[in-house]
Amino acid sequence: FIRKPLDRQKIRTAMVYIVGRHDFKAFEGSGSPRQDTTSEVFSAKLIEDPGDILIFEIEAEGFLRYMVRNIVGTLVNVGLRKITAADFKKILDSKDRSQAGITAPAKGLTLFKVIY
Repeated sequence: FIRKPLDRQKIRTAMVYIVGRHDFKAFEGSGSPRQDTTSEVFSAKLIEDPGDILIFEIEAEGFLRYMVRNIVGTLVNVGLRKITAADFKKILDSKDRSQAGITAPAKGLTLFKVIY
């Protein structure tokens, strides 16, 4: 739950940067067993549900440990105007986890479907 209003358009602008093949090392949780931190994100959407609920929908070929939660935590910083969409892109490109935002809580995280 975020008590302050989020700038949803700024979040959408930043989400564009994760679509495509990227090295997501900046959003990897510690202790991840993966050697390769590259993945392809097919789509990233911010969906507004009734009742002021925001849904971050990310579809990818694979995810690093805590990747989505770290991306969402950083996107919240964009929405709160603590960082810009350009800053978000710089964080992605930096491959440095210490530059990214907090890890969003797992409470609302839902895996909808796995496709092989």
